[in-house]
Amino acid sequence: MIPLLSCQAVSKSYGASPIFCDISLTLNESDRLGLIGPNGSGKSTLLKTLSGIIEPDQGEISITRDTRIIYLPQEDRLEEEKNIEQVLMGSLDNSDMEEKEKFSAVKRWIARTQFKAPEVKVGSLSGGWKKRLSIVSSLIAEPNLLLLDEPTNHLDIEGICWLEDLLKQPDFAFVLVTHDRYFLENVTSRIVELNRKFPKGIIAVNGTYSEYVIHREAELDNQLQLETVLANKLKRETEWLQRGPKARTSKARFRIEEAYRLREEHALVRKRNLEGKSVGFDFVGTHRKTKRLLVAENLGKARGGSILFNGLSLVLTPGSCLGLLGRNGTGKSTLLSILAGEMEPDSGEVRWAGDIKNVVFDQSREQLDQTLTLKEALSRKSDSVVYKGRSVHVVSWAKRMLFEPEKLELPISQLSGGEQARILIANLMLKPADILFLDEPTNDLDIPSLEVLENAIREFPGAVVLVTHDRFLLDALTTSVIGFDGEGKAEQFADYNQWLTNLQSKKKKSIEKNYKTKITTRKLTYKEQLELGKMEGLILKAEEEVEKFQTRAQDPETIADPPRLQECCLLLQQAQDKVEALYERWEELEEIRSGSSGS
Repeated sequence: MIPLLSCQAVSKSYGASPIFCDISLTLNESDRLGLIGPNGSGKSTLLKTLSGIIEPDQGEISITRDTRIIYLPQEDRLEEEKNIEQVLMGSLDNSDMEEKEKFSAVKRWIARTQFKAPEVKVGSLSGGWKKRLSIVSSLIAEPNLLLLDEPTNHLDIEGICWLEDLLKQPDFAFVLVTHDRYFLENVTSRIVELNRKFPKGIIAVNGTYSEYVIHREAELDNQLQLETVLANKLKRETEWLQRGPKARTSKARFRIEEAYRLREEHALVRKRNLEGKSVGFDFVGTHRKTKRLLVAENLGKARGGSILFNGLSLVLTPGSCLGLLGRNGTGKSTLLSILAGEMEPDSGEVRWAGDIKNVVFDQSREQLDQTLTLKEALSRKSDSVVYKGRSVHVVSWAKRMLFEPEKLELPISQLSGGEQARILIANLMLKPADILFLDEPTNDLDIPSLEVLENAIREFPGAVVLVTHDRFLLDALTTSVIGFDGEGKAEQFADYNQWLTNLQSKKKKSIEKNYKTKITTRKLTYKEQLELGKMEGLILKAEEEVEKFQTRAQDPETIADPPRLQECCLLLQQAQDKVEALYERWEELEEIRSGSSGS
C-alpha cells in the first residue's frame, strides 16, 4: 500500500483544553476510512489538521508528493449567485485539463448527480441539492485523498444512497466523519475512533463498522477487567503499606515504589472507564389502556398547487412506531403536524382518543429560545424539575444530559447542535405522553447518544411517529412506514427495505420508459449514421488494447516492478472502460435505428 499522508504524535488544544494528544495515523491510497467518536472528541479538528487548514500544536504531518487533498466541510460554501455549471467549472480552475475536457467532465457529473437544469442558481437549491453540489465540486477535481466532514447532512435517504454509490468503489482514498451507522457499514473498510476511553485516545480497526463494534466491545471489556485486577492488587499492596515499620524493611523499597505506581495506573484506568458516560434519555408514557390512540381517514394535503398526499388512512396503537420516508419536501413533516393536531388537512379527518397527550420534537428547534441560558431552558421556573413524580435538582438533571455544571449559565445560542438537541429531548422527557411525534430527532447526535435514543424509543409504551434519515433507526424501531413519492402518492409498507425496493423498481421503470420514448421519437442523424458504421471497428481496436495490457500485466518483469504494474493496471482499467462505453453507445445507436424503422 502506498501512503498518501501520515501524522506522527499530533496534538491540538484550544486554550488549556486538549482536543486530542499524540495521535499517529497513516492514510494509504486504498483507504476508505470512517472517523467516529463522541461529540467534542476532535473529529472535525483532526480533519482540518490533516487538510492543512489548521496547524497542530505538536507533532508532524507528512504528505506524499503530488497528493491532491480536498477537504469538504460540514457547511456548504457555495456562491449563491452562480449556477450549477459555473460552480463545477470553477472547481476545475486549478486543473490541468483542457477546456474541452473540463466541459465534458462538468456535463458528465451534472448527469451523474441528477441535476435537471445546470443553469439553476445555487441560491434557489434546497439544502440537500446544495450538499450534492458541494460533494460533486470536490469529486470533479479528482482528489487522491478526500476528507469529508458529515457529508450526509441535509441529504434525504435517496441522496444518502446516491452518495453511497459514489463512495463504494472510488478511485481515491477518503476519510469521512459521520454518525450514520448504515453509511459507515456500507462504504468504509477501516474505522478509527477518537475517544479518551482508550489508552492512546484512539482505536483503529481494519474492517466494516459491525466488525469494529465487536472489537471495540472486547477492548472495553478488557479494560474493565484490567481495572478489577489492578483494584485487587492495589488492595493487597495498600494493606501491606499500612503494616508496621518492621514489616517493611529497606529491602522492600522497590515494592513501596511499585505500590504507588500501581495506584497511579489504577486511577488512570478507572478514569478512562468512567469517561464518555451515556446520556440518560428515557421517555415517560401514560400507560393508558386505549387500544386505538389515533385514527386517520382519507387524509389529503396540497401545497403550492401540488398534492403532497391524498386518501391516506392509518391507525396508531400503543407500542407501534410509524416511520415517514421520502425526499425532502414531499410531505413528511406536514403529515406529522396534521397527526399531532398542529395543522388541518385539506380533506379527511383525524380522531384521537379522549384526553390524548401528544409530545412533539420539532426539527427546526423553534421551541428553543436562543436567549435563554441552559439552566433556564432545562428548568425555567425553579432549581429543579419533576421527572417520573420525583423532584430532580437542575444540576443533576443537566449531568444526566451530559452537561457540566459550569455550562448552566451559558446562553443556548453558544451551544452546539447536538447539545441543543439534548435540551429538547430532556424537555420531552418531563411530559408524560401517549404519542411521541419525533421530526428528525437524530440530527447532530453522536453514535453513543443515538444508541441511547434508540433504546428509549423502543421502551416507550405509547405510539411513535418518526421522521428520520437514519436507516439504522428505521430498521430497528419501525413497525410500519409510509413512503412519499413526491408526486402526490403516499403508500404504507412493512418496513424501510420494502419501501426502498419499491422505489428503486419505480425508478428503473421510469428510466426505461423515458429512454424508449426518447429513442423511438427520432431518427439517426447523419453524424450518428457515420458513427454507427465505424462502431464495430472501434470496438475491435479497443478490445485489442485490452488484450495488450492484459498480456503486459501478466509479464514477470511487470509484476516485479510495482510502479510499472500499477501503471499497467490503470491503463488496463481505462481500456476496459472504453470497450464497455463503446458497447453501450453501439446498443443505444442500434435502438434508435430500430426504433425509428419500426415506428
